[in-house]
Parts: sequence; C-alpha cells; structure tokens
Amino acid sequence: MFADGTAPGADVQSLWRSARSARCEAKACQTGKITTAEAAAQSHTARDAAVQTEQSKDAVQDFQQEVQVDHTGLLSFLQRVEDAVIKELNKNWKSHAFDGFEVNWTDQDETVLCLHTLSYPEAQAQNLQVTSVSWNATGSVIACSYGRLDDGDWSTEKSYVCTWNLDRRALNPQHPDLVVDVPSSVMCLAFHPSQPSLIAGGLFSGELVVWDTSRTEDPVIWRTGMTDDTHTDPVYQVKWLPDTKHRNHARLLSVATDGKILVWREEQDGRLALAEGFAIVAQQIPRNTRLKKVGWGEAAVGVTSLSFSHFDPAVFVVGVEGGYSLRCSAVAQAPALPPSAGSVPLRAPAELAFSPHAGPVYSVSCSPFHRQNLFLSCGTDGQVHLHSMLQTQPLFALQLSKKYLFCVCWSPVRPLVFAAASGEGEVHLFDLGRSMQKPAVSLKQSRSDCPVYCLEFNPKHTRLLAAGDAAGTVKVWQLSSDFTEQGPREMSHLEQLASEIMD
Repeated sequence: MFADGTAPGADVQSLWRSARSARCEAKACQTGKITTAEAAAQSHTARDAAVQTEQSKDAVQDFQQEVQVDHTGLLSFLQRVEDAVIKELNKNWKSHAFDGFEVNWTDQDETVLCLHTLSYPEAQAQNLQVTSVSWNATGSVIACSYGRLDDGDWSTEKSYVCTWNLDRRALNPQHPDLVVDVPSSVMCLAFHPSQPSLIAGGLFSGELVVWDTSRTEDPVIWRTGMTDDTHTDPVYQVKWLPDTKHRNHARLLSVATDGKILVWREEQDGRLALAEGFAIVAQQIPRNTRLKKVGWGEAAVGVTSLSFSHFDPAVFVVGVEGGYSLRCSAVAQAPALPPSAGSVPLRAPAELAFSPHAGPVYSVSCSPFHRQNLFLSCGTDGQVHLHSMLQTQPLFALQLSKKYLFCVCWSPVRPLVFAAASGEGEVHLFDLGRSMQKPAVSLKQSRSDCPVYCLEFNPKHTRLLAAGDAAGTVKVWQLSSDFTEQGPREMSHLEQLASEIMD
C-alpha cells in the first residue's frame, strides 16, 4: 500500500526584492526620491497698498465738502474771552521766570574727547617736559615750551618752543609747524592777547624773550639780556599787560623765585627795559602769616604764580614758596627793603596773607565772574583752596591728590567750572553746581601716570582745553557742552554759594 518516493523541491519567488526595486532608485536607501523647489513668495500674485483700509467714495466726497463755520458764534466766543486772554498775556510779559534762560538749539554732547596728542620727538628724546602751554589770540594755534621742572641744574640744557596750527588740514601731531631752539630751559609761555604771532617766554636763567612766530629764520624780537635788572632765579610766569600810555603797545610782567615781580617795556633796539617792579620780602608780609624770623640775606620770598583780578586791575594775587597766597596792590608805594641794585626802585605790594597750604603754592587763578574776587590756589599738599579776597580763611579746601597739584584754572565761560592738573597724571574738571566734594570728570592724560604740569582753556574756541605733561606730550581735549554752556542763573548760584559758605 505504501512505497518510497522523492518529491521535487518548491521555489518561492521573493516579493520583497521586487517591491523594493520598484520603490527605490538607490538600493542603499529605503525612501523614495525627495524633490524640492525654491520660490520667492508663497503667493503667485502681489499687491501694494498705502493703507490697510480702503476709503469709500462717500467719505472722500464728505471730506471735500466745504466746512460750515458759525461766524456769529465764533465772534461771540472771542468777545467773551478777550479780557481774560489779554490779562494773562500781560502777566506773562512781566514775569521773570525765564530770566537768564537761553534756548540751546544744538545737540548736547555728553562726552569729553581727546582731539589731538601733540609732541616733538627730539625734545622727548632728551627727556624734556612740557612746562607751559598757551593759545594764541585767534584760538587756532597752540604753543608749548620744553624744559625741566624736576630736580637738577638745567640752566645749560637746550630746549624748545613748538607751535601747531590746529586748523591746518595737514596737521602732523609729531611735526610742529614751528620749532624755536632756546639755549636755556623755557619755564613759561604767554601769547600776546591781540597779536597772534607774538609769544613771550621766561627762562630758567631768569631772562625774558619775545618771539615773533611769523619770522621763521630769526624769531627773537625782544629780550631782557643779563643785566642788574634781570631775574636771578627761574621765571615761572609771564603775562602781557595793557599799556595805559601807549594803546598799541603792551607791557610784559614776569615773576620768579627771587621774589621779584617785574614789569618790562619794549625798546626800539630789541631790548626789554625795566619799567617798574615789586619785591615780596618776608619782613613786609602781614604778620598774620606767622613766618619765622629771617635774616636780611633770606628776606626774599620766592614767587611761583600770579593772577590779576578781572574787576580791579590794581589788585592781584601771588602764590609763594612758603605756602601762602598774598593779595597785592599794583599802586602800593612802600619801598621794598632792602633796596635793590637795579635801575628802578622796587616796591612792596603785599597787603593780606591768606591761610596757607602745607607746601609751596604752584598756581593761583582769579575768577573772571565773581565781583567779590574769588580765587583758587593749589600746591604741593594736593589741595585746592577757594578763597574770597575779603577773608583770610578759605571758603573750602578740597584734597584732590596724594601728590602735587601743579595748575588750577577757572573756566572762561562757566562761572562754576574750573580745572586742576595733578601729579598723578590726571586733569580734573569740577562743576560746583553738581558737587563741591568730587570732580565731575577726571581725564587720564597718559598711561604712565606722569605728572600734568600745565593746562589752559581756549578763550576763543571755548570747548578746547590743552594740558601738557612730564612725558613731553600736549593733549587737546574737547569738552562736552555741560562744561561750556552756562545754565540759567548760574551767576546767582555762584554768589549764593560764596555767601552761604562765608556765613
């Protein structure tokens, strides 16, 4: 019934491979081909419209219709309010609420920028320092003197006077427009107040020189020479004075640490001749200074700085090495003792001595605004004193620096603003309207913290302030409008400030 037999094998064709081949182009990918397309917009048509809503034709017609005015009602209203309006206008006309207010149409500049960094590489190679800066009568030219203010005998050291015209397009900060070689260290400079090319300088040797910067070959036009009238110590300040007898001429004043304050006049032969002079001697300083008793050989008190009152040309303040500021009179007649050997007898000008600094006074500056003759002083104790010429004690004293303060100067346009130069390499800008305790801005003059020796506001371009330092560089700072635009009633604020402190 049963027998052995062998059945043939069964073949089953793979459906997966055929389906995969049908679906994929690449055997290594399980998905079908992906197709993409780029289009700039999702819509096929576009339309621009100036407004989001369409204005109906009726609205356009209503707008274009003539406006109906009730002239009778308007006239009745104006007649009812006429008296009240005229009354209010008269009250506003007589109001003093906006007295002293000036509209400022310019944008406020809230920053202080360094516009230029000027230097003379040859002077820097000799390690010379900027001892003084001065702006000329147009306000476009800045001059600096090179010398040394630190220890050592620099009387035979060659130095320079350099000028730059900041209005020139081809200004090269390291290439002055004019370089004057000077055989002795130049300690101070002053441009003539009305003749832009004349500049006076005081030398370490005690001599005074006047240069004409328009003469490039031989710019020296006047000098004192070395005579019995010449200072025997370094000259630390020069100042041009108007000549009351000759309107077109000016006299030159100089102060030095030999205690003399000398006034020079121009002579036709190129000489500066002594016209009058004063001497600060210990015996003739008012007794409230409590100076120690000195012998006749030590009678001279070194003068380091001077500033004239802007309201009384016969009154000036000097700073001396003994730490005092002295109020002096240009019409004083008392002879200075002992008599000098010069061609002109010297007078004793000191009238009042103010409370002293703890070291020599390096700079004094009289306010150009306050009629009670406020002045500032600074010195080696790092303090700034604000004084009134009516009392010996300072109105206030500010400790600005742990080192020396070399220069202090009132702003020529803001009654409450002044600047001070410190031995720590900073220029401090004060606004007494903001704070009497700390500077409004402290500007870093140099990275090396070398002392700033001198500074001067530009009286023409009032937003510019120049400062010179021991590294031999002059920086020209552009001040913000906060420091140059006088606010409403700022003068009365200064008066009130001084009277409150004095009370």
